[in-house]
Amino acid sequence: MAAFARLRLAACAVLALGFGAAQAQAQAPRAGLTQAQIDDLSSKHDGYYGVLAPENLHKRRPKAPFDLTGTWFVDLRRSFGDFMFGPPYPQFYEAGQQAMKDAAAAAKAGKPYRDSIGECYPAGMPMIMTRVWPIQMIQLPTSIFMVAGFENSVRIIYLDGRRPTNPDIAVPSYNGESLGHWEGKTLVVHTKYLEPNQHYIDMGLPISDQFEFTERMQLVDKGETLQIDYIMTDPKNWKGEWRNTKRFLRLHNSDIAEVECLPNLNQNLPSTEEGQAAIAAREKGAEKPQ
Repeated sequence: MAAFARLRLAACAVLALGFGAAQAQAQAPRAGLTQAQIDDLSSKHDGYYGVLAPENLHKRRPKAPFDLTGTWFVDLRRSFGDFMFGPPYPQFYEAGQQAMKDAAAAAKAGKPYRDSIGECYPAGMPMIMTRVWPIQMIQLPTSIFMVAGFENSVRIIYLDGRRPTNPDIAVPSYNGESLGHWEGKTLVVHTKYLEPNQHYIDMGLPISDQFEFTERMQLVDKGETLQIDYIMTDPKNWKGEWRNTKRFLRLHNSDIAEVECLPNLNQNLPSTEEGQAAIAAREKGAEKPQ
C-alpha cells in the first residue's frame, strides 16, 4: 500500500510540475524548489551514497574477479527456442497450468496469446535478457548497468553492499531490485520486488508479487561467454525452484540503438492481438461486394 501511495505522490508531483510550466507565462514567477523538495523529487537515499557518487565509486574495494563491460547476445546456436526458460518447467499451480493449456490452444489456432510485449508493456525480467536483441553492459565498482536493445530497457545490479529496500516502501518494477555480491569467481545476484501486471515468462506464464530469483554469473571461454544459472521461485504459482541456464556470447562488432515501442505501429504486426484483429477486419472488408 505504501508503494502504491508513493507512486501516486510521484505522479501527482509530475503533473503539478507540468501544469506549473504550462501556466508560467500567465502567472507570477514561482519560487524555486527547496532542498527538501529536491531531495524528495530525486529520491535521495537516507544514509548511503548513490552508485555514481564519487565517494562511492572511489571507495576502496577488492578488485572484481571479472568485468562484464561489453555487448552480449543470448546463445541460440543450438535452438532458437533457447530464448525461453522451459521446458523443463516446475510443477505449476492452477494459474500456470491454465496458461499452458491456453497457450497451446492459441498456438494451434495460429493466434497470439498474452502478447503484452506487443502492446508495449515491458518484457521484464527474466525475459528481457533473452529477447533476441543485444544487451550492452557497463560494469563499475558499485554497479552493473544493463541496457537492452529491446525497448532500451534498463536494469541495474547494485554491487556496493547496500541492503534490500524496506518492503513497506519498495516500488515494484519490471526488472526488480537486484543486489549482487561475489562468491569467489562467481557473481551472485538476487532480485525481488517485481511488478506482476502484464508480466509473463515464456508463452504467457504468470508471475506474482512473490516472484524472486537468483542468478549465478560466470565468465567462461576466456571471457567470451557469459553463463548465468537462474533459480526462480514463486510460491503462488509453482512448487519449489524453477532452474535454467543461459549463455550469452560477447559481441565485438555490435552496438545498440535507440528503440521505442509505438502502439500505433504494433497494431499492424500479425504477432499482436490488435494486428490479428486488423487483418481480420481488412479481410472481411475485402469480401464485401463492390
